[in-house]
Amino acid sequence: MQKRYSDPLQYINEQIFTTQKYIVPFIQELKPIDSALHVLEIGCGEAGNLKPFLDLGCKCVGVDFSAPKIEKGNAYYASHPFSDNIRLISEDIYKTNEFDHQFDIVIIRDVIEHIHDQDKFLSLLKNLIAPNAVVFFAFPPWQNPFGGHQQICVSKFLSLLPYFHLLPVALYKAVLKMFGETDGKITALLEIKETGISLERFERLLAKNKYRVLKKTLYFINPNYEVKFGLKPRTLPQILGKIPYFRNFVSTCGYYLVDVQ
Repeated sequence: MQKRYSDPLQYINEQIFTTQKYIVPFIQELKPIDSALHVLEIGCGEAGNLKPFLDLGCKCVGVDFSAPKIEKGNAYYASHPFSDNIRLISEDIYKTNEFDHQFDIVIIRDVIEHIHDQDKFLSLLKNLIAPNAVVFFAFPPWQNPFGGHQQICVSKFLSLLPYFHLLPVALYKAVLKMFGETDGKITALLEIKETGISLERFERLLAKNKYRVLKKTLYFINPNYEVKFGLKPRTLPQILGKIPYFRNFVSTCGYYLVDVQ
């Protein structure tokens, strides 16, 4: 499943659509959202995920490594009626000291699978959340058909080829080279292979770091596929969601809402 972006606002608008329609309701079932809340998104990119929260009057902060993405986000929000309520920071989350308060809601969407030391990250995260705060995670399990993010491949064939990211590293790299992927693209895909995370490992790390799962939903069809590909979201049948390891191969996304025990 490959997606190209000719419209510079298309990706932001896709984020807004999915967050407004699916993520905000998922959180609101357990955490009412109002203008008194402080919301943080880690790995925010252009910060499209924050707009539905900003529209509700929340005080929003987004952090991302990419300065160009932060610049695009700042330009996008410059004319928003609540522009004074959002701050976007280009910084390493491990290094930034620009937070002057803790947060009531933290959004980590399609990010945890890119983080190298996920255990360290979850430990750090506890310092950023306020009492009674919740953290929302969404990520594709590594073993799912496109868990290697192969949709970013230049090769149309590879971008549509499920599961080949599960090949051993040497063979995976050889296939990427054979189909003409650039050294930079190969490096990026191998990094994703290194950091990809399963549902089981994620849940073990949550338990180790004393997080409690308040709510989770596993999807056979990712909610984001509605705006990207016109596919209606479908949850994973409950019986499949209870089968360890196998469920990673048939889940395109997991939604989790957690707090600190």
